[in-house]
Amino acid sequence: MTYQNYSLKQLQQIDAAHHLHPFTDHKELRVSGSRIITRANGPFIYDADGTEILDGMAGLWCVNVGYGRDELADAAYAQMKELPYYNSFFKCSTPTPVLLSKKLAELAPKGIAQVFYGSSGSEANDTALRLVRHYWALEGKPEKNRIISRKMGYHGSTVAGTSLGGMDLMHKQLGGAVPNIVHVMMPYAYELALPGESDHDFGLRAAKAVEDAILQAGADKVAAFIGEPVMGAGGVKIPPMSYWPEVQRICRKYDVLLMLDEVITGYGRTGEWFAAQTFGIEPDTITTAKALTSGYQPLSALLVGDRIAATLVEKGGEFYHGYTYSGHPVACAVALKNLEIMEREGLVDRVKNDTGPYFAQALQERIAGHDLVGEVRSIGLMGAIEIVKDKTTKERFLPAGSAAVTVRDHAIAQGMMLRATGDTMILSPPLIWTRDTIDMACERIARALDLAQADLRKK
Repeated sequence: MTYQNYSLKQLQQIDAAHHLHPFTDHKELRVSGSRIITRANGPFIYDADGTEILDGMAGLWCVNVGYGRDELADAAYAQMKELPYYNSFFKCSTPTPVLLSKKLAELAPKGIAQVFYGSSGSEANDTALRLVRHYWALEGKPEKNRIISRKMGYHGSTVAGTSLGGMDLMHKQLGGAVPNIVHVMMPYAYELALPGESDHDFGLRAAKAVEDAILQAGADKVAAFIGEPVMGAGGVKIPPMSYWPEVQRICRKYDVLLMLDEVITGYGRTGEWFAAQTFGIEPDTITTAKALTSGYQPLSALLVGDRIAATLVEKGGEFYHGYTYSGHPVACAVALKNLEIMEREGLVDRVKNDTGPYFAQALQERIAGHDLVGEVRSIGLMGAIEIVKDKTTKERFLPAGSAAVTVRDHAIAQGMMLRATGDTMILSPPLIWTRDTIDMACERIARALDLAQADLRKK
């Protein structure tokens, strides 16, 4: 590769001079220099200095089958040689999105058999927003256009995605959100449960916030409720098992569509193909991306329920929406091979019955007792570590988020890639992790916590 002709310092200088990164303080980056990752294999990534780092984030929630899969590279190469691109506009299609749509319909929860493609989760959520509002207009109810979302939810970085999400810092830079979107409380028991309140009761109370918002707006004005089954970028906030069935009951009671954002949880992360199956619900739409191709190609898939699809087909006429790369043949070829690998290796069942339970046990036994840890929680291979100054009172370090960054930096130095979100450390590893890999991760995280504690005591 041509990058091998450049030193690390040269790459960092070029990066700072020309590359604007997502979610980055660019002035700070120009001082510190970027971490250049040059290769990866299995569960490990390697930086430009050759340092081996265990990837606890699967890239960015996506590399479920791990790195270095020749089968995925071969699938992309073969498709590029045969047909590198053609559009899916104007009544055209290509074989790979056709076959992928069939496969996704087989894997999806009951009542979903249609797929609309994009290149990112943000695009998928934009499409979902447009589609549900269009659906109600086709049904003669154009005033039914309000969307209920949640505080600290994340649904992408486009204008529509940011508006759907509940991240205040993102809203402040938006310059005006898409109208008619409201945000209710998140199901975050660690900070929001009342003294003595059970998980079950808290889940019902958090769900009632959705009902309250519907009643305040008027059910005849509310199009849909959108939420991540497990809030990912907001800190792996796992709802009680009572939450989602109650939200579904409420949505059906008031004829409000249920939209799930499974960009992070889709394709095995929670021990089922979709977290909707984990929580026992049947949504009207599911947005997916990331692990659909294990990150080897950019691709998103909006899974559309039969109710919406039937109206779109029978009453909709032409749907004036789409992307140049909708149903990209190379990306879809990679997705088909990726799903084949996951099925062949039984990765979803492994997460459900082996590595997921072991991951939860390891976090509880080896991490939860540390002085800096207020709580650990996990579902499947997706976990969070709450960093606190005082375990009893849940007091946080100041400034907010600083302690988690300290832990993260020590973890990376120990060969463990974690993400810090606020005061929470996030784990979302490749699904190929084994019990041995989990043991290695816990050892490195424990060392990082010890080193961070020593640093924080000095301040």
